[in-house]
Amino acid sequence: QVQLVESGGGLVQAGGSLRLSCVASGRTLSTYSMGWFRQAPGKERESVAAITPNGGTTSYADSGKRRFTISRHNAKNTMYLQMNSLKPEDSAVYYCAAGAGGLGWVITSASRVDYWGKGTLVTVSS
Repeated sequence: QVQLVESGGGLVQAGGSLRLSCVASGRTLSTYSMGWFRQAPGKERESVAAITPNGGTTSYADSGKRRFTISRHNAKNTMYLQMNSLKPEDSAVYYCAAGAGGLGWVITSASRVDYWGKGTLVTVSS
């Protein structure tokens, strides 16, 4: 049974930073693409950033380019999302996700996710 547990969310002022973490347990996810999704009230869940199994390739939604950085540490079974210059529109529940699709693949579609975390709330005040 794979569990993904997110942490690091909270309340921050616009322009501030947060670092989200996702720790996996139950099995190693070193062969899985991992990613961050977010869902704001009344909106669809959307991809924020994703990373290949070996961390060599990353992908970002336009909303997070130049502000967010995704990384992973496979030996620790952990993934991170560094978020800088946060805006009120970044407020959402952020979910950690993992999917199996090949070593060069990044997970950007919710329909391809094999495992989800329960989410961590990020609130950015103006």
